[in-house]
Amino acid sequence: MRFPLLPFAVAALVAVHFLPDPVSAQETPTITIKKGNSVTVALDPLTGGDGPGATKILQNDLEISGWLQVGSPAQAGYTIRGTASGGSVTGWVVDRGGREVLRANYSGGTRSAVHQFADEIVETLTGNRGIATSKIAFISNKTGRKEVYLADYDGANVIQLTRDNAISVSPSLGPDARKLAYTGYQSGYADVYLIDIPSGARNRILKYPGTNTGAAISPNGGRIAVSLSKDGNPELYVTSINGGGAKRLTRTRGVEASPTWSPGSDAIIYTSDNGGTPQLYRISASGGSPTLISTGHSYNTEPSWSPDGRRVAFNVKGGSGFQVAIKDLTGGSTSIASTGGSAENPAFGPSSRHVAYSMGGSIWIVDIFTGKRFQVISGVGNATQPTWSL
Repeated sequence: MRFPLLPFAVAALVAVHFLPDPVSAQETPTITIKKGNSVTVALDPLTGGDGPGATKILQNDLEISGWLQVGSPAQAGYTIRGTASGGSVTGWVVDRGGREVLRANYSGGTRSAVHQFADEIVETLTGNRGIATSKIAFISNKTGRKEVYLADYDGANVIQLTRDNAISVSPSLGPDARKLAYTGYQSGYADVYLIDIPSGARNRILKYPGTNTGAAISPNGGRIAVSLSKDGNPELYVTSINGGGAKRLTRTRGVEASPTWSPGSDAIIYTSDNGGTPQLYRISASGGSPTLISTGHSYNTEPSWSPDGRRVAFNVKGGSGFQVAIKDLTGGSTSIASTGGSAENPAFGPSSRHVAYSMGGSIWIVDIFTGKRFQVISGVGNATQPTWSL
């Protein structure tokens, strides 16, 4: 027999979940960026009919990236120029000697074209991945019900993905924001749904007796890690992307939840309270014995593994609520990345230096190298549970 999850149990389980080719043939310079450092660039206003708006978007993209800062031509090692019109952008970058290090054409609408240009500038000048073309999905109660929304990383182009008129929680974006998994209660029970974002098609892929929640799509797009209670208490499972072939990974008396994948899709970090209070554990995606991750905190939930594999972001309990902590998986240290209020639902972005989180009904991103934070999504109801495409 299947029983619906009561509202207080929903809150507890969810919170813990528980509780190009465009580069010229000349050699492209690569600059090694160390923590807190950035390359200074000059930005000439883009010309063309869409130039003023495109320039503003590009400057915002470059400054949020953290790898670059916009300064005066006298300070800059490179100058960015371009023209924007008719929804397309032609952009180029020259060094101090006037040598062209990047020239390319971008299309798909002005905002999309500028984001593409910004990411290519970052990669060309620093060798690091940009975040401008990425997407953030989140939960909002704007309609009076919790539904799933999708936006550009900077909060533009917000669209509503679900209209279930029920509770929708725990979204997870797949690679390139083409698929999204989430937990929905349309049937009265906690089931996992998968949306094909380009087509809008949606399927219920996990509907076992009990609760099916916290689904996380693997970086290679082929599998899902999820918490299922079909065999008793919530345990960690891995399934195919369409929900088939569920393989149980954990066997404890506690609650296993909030799985997050390693960059290679071969390991998972998750939360378990089997030892008393929720702690972080690591396990092979093929099974085996889990390993406790020591964080220095007694209450750890909602982990998010960085795409470079070096860090995990997670929630810890603080004096005024929750804070976002960052654990260095190579060096062992843990630091607090959020300030200004209770912050929850951390999610690493594709650059591995930015973390999105919810605070005060808005979505923020923080640069964990510099501490700079940006409010990117607001004014759309109570926005929570961000998930960031890789």
